[in-house]
Amino acid sequence: MMTFQNLTLQRGPLRLLENASVSLHSGWKVGLTGANGAGKSSLFKLLLGQLTPEGGELQMSGYDRIAHMQQEITDLTLPALDYVMEGHEQLTRVEAELKAAEAAGDDQRLAELHGEYDLLHGYSKKAEAEQLLAGLGFAEDTFKNPVNSFSGGWRIRLNLARTLFMPSDLLLLDEPTNHLDLDATLWLEAWLRAYPGTLLLISHDRDFLDRVVTHLLHLEHRQLNLYKGGYSDFEKQRAERLAQQQSMFEKQQREVAHMEDFIRRFKAKATKAKQAQSRIKALERMEKIAPAHVDSPFHFSFPEASKSSDPLLVMREADLGYAQNPVLRNVGFTLHPDQRIGLLGPNGAGKSTLIKSLVGDLPLVSGQRVAGEHLYIGYFAQHQLEALDTQATPLLHLQRLSPKESEQSLRNFLGGFGFQGDEALSQVGRFSGGEKARLALAIIAWQKPNLLLLDEPTNHLDLEMRHALTLALQEFAGAVLVVSHDRHLLKNTVDDFWLVADGQVQEFDGDLDGYAAWLKERQSGQKRDEKEDKKSGQPQANSVNKKQDRKEAARLREALKPLRKQVDQLEKAMDKARQELEVTETALADSALYTDAARKDELQALLKAQGNQQQALEDLEMQWLEASETLEQQTAELGL
Repeated sequence: MMTFQNLTLQRGPLRLLENASVSLHSGWKVGLTGANGAGKSSLFKLLLGQLTPEGGELQMSGYDRIAHMQQEITDLTLPALDYVMEGHEQLTRVEAELKAAEAAGDDQRLAELHGEYDLLHGYSKKAEAEQLLAGLGFAEDTFKNPVNSFSGGWRIRLNLARTLFMPSDLLLLDEPTNHLDLDATLWLEAWLRAYPGTLLLISHDRDFLDRVVTHLLHLEHRQLNLYKGGYSDFEKQRAERLAQQQSMFEKQQREVAHMEDFIRRFKAKATKAKQAQSRIKALERMEKIAPAHVDSPFHFSFPEASKSSDPLLVMREADLGYAQNPVLRNVGFTLHPDQRIGLLGPNGAGKSTLIKSLVGDLPLVSGQRVAGEHLYIGYFAQHQLEALDTQATPLLHLQRLSPKESEQSLRNFLGGFGFQGDEALSQVGRFSGGEKARLALAIIAWQKPNLLLLDEPTNHLDLEMRHALTLALQEFAGAVLVVSHDRHLLKNTVDDFWLVADGQVQEFDGDLDGYAAWLKERQSGQKRDEKEDKKSGQPQANSVNKKQDRKEAARLREALKPLRKQVDQLEKAMDKARQELEVTETALADSALYTDAARKDELQALLKAQGNQQQALEDLEMQWLEASETLEQQTAELGL
């Protein structure tokens, strides 16, 4: 049991909690959420005994063993596997004493220590540590590599593995998915669900919270508010509570009205395809939880590019990667302005390589990259955060791009990304990772791209900023291609998935649950093939068959491309027809048109145009309906 009783907590001049009370039961899995600076990390320090409250008390019972992920690695010379295993201090002590007893020839002490080692299940611990490393994406041949041979992100994964290896009654994790890909996130999710102790988790990944935690503890207005369920349950419950507060009512209604309007506009042009229908449902869910975010400091959009090309970008028979070792082979596709694609695939399969090649940062090994005349790419990747000018301010970054733009206009724009008041004049060198990521996104948005290439855009972003980014991407008029371990972002912003695996890029006929199943089947299939290969020394026929099946599926999807293109073109034609009709009907709304005799000819011309435009729109809608139904029917017949 963990009880906070009338707790007051302060860091410097900032009061984080004031007379806050809440009780958490043993075995609960609790997610901590709240604005940056609300006190989530300070609450962890309090539990670890690193902070003392100014008032009230904290009572903890049954938590003799607390595991907490360190942010720094102190010993960089140990092999990775040894570093993880050293997290089990009792096991490390017994192993050291066993060596000493063997050297001293102390048989009695050896017998005692072997008994203690057996109680700790010491003989299976190495395999357990190896499973943790494999689950977090480490290749087996790297287990013995020294820690200092790994990059910063992989060292953080090592720290996570070490923390999970520690025996604990209470596990404290602060942003554990920040440097994980989707595969490792899915593995960690399953591991934490099976964890028998009490878990306190700080995370900005809402789907991860939904699937792991049983309760949500929200730090707001210096209080601790406990909600039952995951993050989605919290949103609904908080939305209901805020709806009852008169001071928030008008702002809430504006937010809901905006969402309803966007849903109406999206439905008007959505096809009957499965992905489009699921996106409509996702948008309707977004509408319901909109009130829970009315006090968010982030409200921005990606302005529409002044010009665009169709296609935006074409890849033809391209090998991508490096001359001696291409990562992807024979890549070919066309990107159109309205495509919204999520990239899936195992770690190291080539997702980032594909994006770098599309940007032009990585030259093709062979093949063609053909850019449209009016292609404007907005590229986000983690390394760009470090490329920001640390001596400059957010305002100066935009002024360099648009020196003639007024300062107030630039500051208004930056305000939507959370840089309000003096924050727009702060030096970037003082920024956190989240603030740098927000600025990088603001710079991209300001330049009005028509193709967004996003490589893990939500790393370092808090939940409110992720929510705002999701809304902005939903309304973005251009094409989107994104790699992300944030499943909520993917589910709510992309219509199709591409699978990057085994040196190939192909359409993935399924959703994120389907990908999780594919990944599980792939991993178990690899294990079976390895066992069979060891027995027979021959590759398995079923793997060849699966490869042929994938090629056949790709061929069938290719056959449907002309029909899909026809549906897309009809949608664009309907959009144009609706816009023309809207202009005519706006003109007809002028009351003077009906009373001024001199404008009779103008009125008749407008009425005739209205009739012609309505008929043209009806014809297009009928063609679109027939084409959509044909596409659905052929897709079903081909089993795609």
